[in-house]
Amino acid sequence: MTRLSSAVRGLVAALAALLAVTAASATAEARTDPRAPADFVALRTVDPTIVQEMRYFTPHNFVGERIDGYQQPLCILTRPAAEALHKAQVQLLRKGYTLKVYDCYRPQRAVDHFVRWAEDLDDQRMKDEFYPNVDKTRLFEDGYIAEKSGHSRGSTMDLTIVRLPAKPTRPYIPGETLMPCYAPKGERFPDNSVDMGTGFDCFDTLAHTLDPRIQGEQRTNRLLLKSTLENLGFVNLAEEWWHYTFKPEPYPDTYFDFPVSAKSLTKHH
Repeated sequence: MTRLSSAVRGLVAALAALLAVTAASATAEARTDPRAPADFVALRTVDPTIVQEMRYFTPHNFVGERIDGYQQPLCILTRPAAEALHKAQVQLLRKGYTLKVYDCYRPQRAVDHFVRWAEDLDDQRMKDEFYPNVDKTRLFEDGYIAEKSGHSRGSTMDLTIVRLPAKPTRPYIPGETLMPCYAPKGERFPDNSVDMGTGFDCFDTLAHTLDPRIQGEQRTNRLLLKSTLENLGFVNLAEEWWHYTFKPEPYPDTYFDFPVSAKSLTKHH
């Protein structure tokens, strides 16, 4: 009986020690999530009028699920990029438009999630919308997916223009029928954006900003976004009409990994 009690006591002590270690490592993990440098801001604190539709916080993206590191639907940018975006917004508001951001700062863990997804050739659930004409084996080769993203440096954003008053975009329902991102605006997934010729994150050459097949109103809309932003120091990625980087970047060589959340921006104690 005594031997059994001491064995039980030993087991209880071992369990308690294990729990203590687990609790300590969980606390340490919570404490060690990296924080943003002091000059990163939530865009809404600089300009609350810019619409935010943070796609990677939702399942409506080329992966089909919320992306790692997006803890809140929040646009975070370096302060110079956010302030330049505010200047662009002031100009567009006068013309009856507003900017809308789809993605801003993107943690490295999110980029790693994209890479894992791209390597899983069996997962093609969002193909019909986002990459109907691209074989998934070519995503790296064709430059649609990379192991590093300028977004992780904090001065790059994906954005569009919405005519005011901005009507809300209905949420995506996982499993709904998908339409190609380059289908006519009335057929593709509804977006309150002006017609840019393709949806956001369309893996197709039609998304190239100056693709000659994009004409008329669609080209005018792309050029309105481009000229407004370029006059304020932004540089467009020629392959993606929605992708702009503010220059000079405060962190041209640093790829951050703090989560997208208000907590990442709280002051260090």
